[in-house]
Amino acid sequence: MTRENILITGASSGLGEEMARQFAAKGRNLALAARRVDRLAELRAELTVAHPDITVSVKALDVNDHDAVFAVFKEFRAELGTLDRVIVNAGLGKGQPIGTGYFHANKQTAETNFIAALAQCEAAVEAFRDQDSGHLVVISSMSAMRGLPRNLTTYAASKAGVAALAEGIRADTLRTPIKVTTIYPGYIRSEMNDKVKRTPLLVDTVPGVRSMVKAIEREPGSAAVPAWPWAVIGFALRNLPLGLVARMS
Repeated sequence: MTRENILITGASSGLGEEMARQFAAKGRNLALAARRVDRLAELRAELTVAHPDITVSVKALDVNDHDAVFAVFKEFRAELGTLDRVIVNAGLGKGQPIGTGYFHANKQTAETNFIAALAQCEAAVEAFRDQDSGHLVVISSMSAMRGLPRNLTTYAASKAGVAALAEGIRADTLRTPIKVTTIYPGYIRSEMNDKVKRTPLLVDTVPGVRSMVKAIEREPGSAAVPAWPWAVIGFALRNLPLGLVARMS
């Protein structure tokens, strides 16, 4: 099935921005949401020049404003007619070790990556139930495979939570035309990790997102991307002793 109208949150930079480019190249109409609407406007101008036959709608959205999430999703749906695919991509990567005085940073990560994702899933699936069709895509992380130490503790927990949320929605909609996919990216270059210079296995943004888009188009229940080596690494993370995982992180 071709999903013509695709909504992407967190589309002003990083993985969301590049997904918009790659889906535009496939001729899809786009609904792009993020806080930095000036960057969205620049992206819309770029995409409509490169692909004049598509529709690109942009709206300012802070996903932690939950009422705004529902309102913006409804506005996009009214403009495009349907929401055929919603990609819950907006997220936050800040965090500090638990118990070191940075509850505010960890709380912000947990709220953005889980509570705000819940609001987006609610708004998307509400539209899909009304349409009796749609594809929900939740961007998790390979960090979701295990509890991780230091600065990754809250981030990993939030990404594990959103993966479980997506799986629960998939269980609830298995016998319906609504599809749900959880994407587990490995290390893909983005604005979130742009300052990290020596991460092993780091893939540049364009090829990394190409693997994400390819997986999303297949609409599996879940996918590690890029599949090599992250499917193998994901298995190892789930099964190795915690002490070894902690030393690797």
